[in-house]
Amino acid sequence: MVVLSRTLEATIRRAAKTFPAVIVTGPRQSGKTTLLRHMLTRSHRFMSLENPDVRRRALSDPVGFLRDNPPPLILDEIQYAPELLNYIKTRIDERRTPGQWFITGSQGFSVMRNISQSLAGRAAVLSLLPFSFREAAGKPESGKSIGDLIAGLFENGPNGARDAAGRMPDLADWLFRGAFPELQVNPRVDRYLWYSSYVQTYLERDVRSLTQVGDLDAFERFLRLCAARTAQILNLSDLARDTGITMPTAKRWLSVLQASYQVFLLHPYYANYGKRLIKAPKLYLTDTGLAAYLTGLRDKAAILNGPMAGPLMETSVVSAWRKAFLHRGEMPTMHYWRSRDGLEVDLLIEYDGRLYPVEIKSSSTLVPAHAASLLKWMSLKGKPSVNGIVIGDIASPMSLAPGVRAIPWPWI
Repeated sequence: MVVLSRTLEATIRRAAKTFPAVIVTGPRQSGKTTLLRHMLTRSHRFMSLENPDVRRRALSDPVGFLRDNPPPLILDEIQYAPELLNYIKTRIDERRTPGQWFITGSQGFSVMRNISQSLAGRAAVLSLLPFSFREAAGKPESGKSIGDLIAGLFENGPNGARDAAGRMPDLADWLFRGAFPELQVNPRVDRYLWYSSYVQTYLERDVRSLTQVGDLDAFERFLRLCAARTAQILNLSDLARDTGITMPTAKRWLSVLQASYQVFLLHPYYANYGKRLIKAPKLYLTDTGLAAYLTGLRDKAAILNGPMAGPLMETSVVSAWRKAFLHRGEMPTMHYWRSRDGLEVDLLIEYDGRLYPVEIKSSSTLVPAHAASLLKWMSLKGKPSVNGIVIGDIASPMSLAPGVRAIPWPWI
């Protein structure tokens, strides 16, 4: 099987130099197990708690289990036996040797709750999401910090970004197929069947173990409605009404989707700049391929010509920036900005005390008018500001207006 390098590898190696344990969380099938086994196959044993026999032994006799499976060790899917973390803490405190324990988990909230209770200060907690485009093309930028990435895109610009074949990648295919490693590494995998199986496995395993969901059909309907609203301002009361559930249930189910990394929220930036602002978060699915599947898109040709083109493009770009932060071990500091009279900036990246504005377009023909919202925001903000960028389906960068340039989407 082809194993592509991930940006997170450098972050994991850095964390393993000082922390006894490294926790890697993320959605199912994002490549956590493959990454750790690829990195540590010669130095660490591997035990999967998803295996019923292994899990039974770990839960019935945790002391004996850890005695028979000493570090250096990879423990896969810790959410199936979170009680083990208390016993691992004891082992770590006996010998605080860096890089001995590598642990994966697919359910963020439950894993984090147990880590905070047992491994606080003893473990580095990292997140692995599906591929960025550069990872899928075999060109991860492991040595480039988030500051380097921001400086290059907003100020200097890289020399270019092409896929492995040296040509501009197909945006419709990227949005349609999504970024999960198996779908990117093996083009023969049937995309529709893969996502169908993914959703059913997710519902049966993760949802049932995270919360008491009595009606999985209603929960799947809720998930599909979230997909149809990707890149839109979250209106939880509408979601609850359209699903046929109560508001408290909708809140709980949204937390489940966040906990399992299926969706995330982008909160607004609250600086007024003389405008009344929208203060509700925007909702995004983590992966555009899953969003396309859940909204019933079966033909990639329909992506860029239909009503989901803009939302899927925005979802892809915002997700790409989120991956850029998380895969470098940093928490994303990102917002959107929208006034009640309609002025909007799709994405504000907050870094090192500065705000970097981003506009996102699915068009392959960008013109100066596409920079209008950025120019208005920059004038409202006042004071000398950083440059803004418009991200679109273009092959090379171009200037759109003073202080605003357009860049190709694969450059992120």
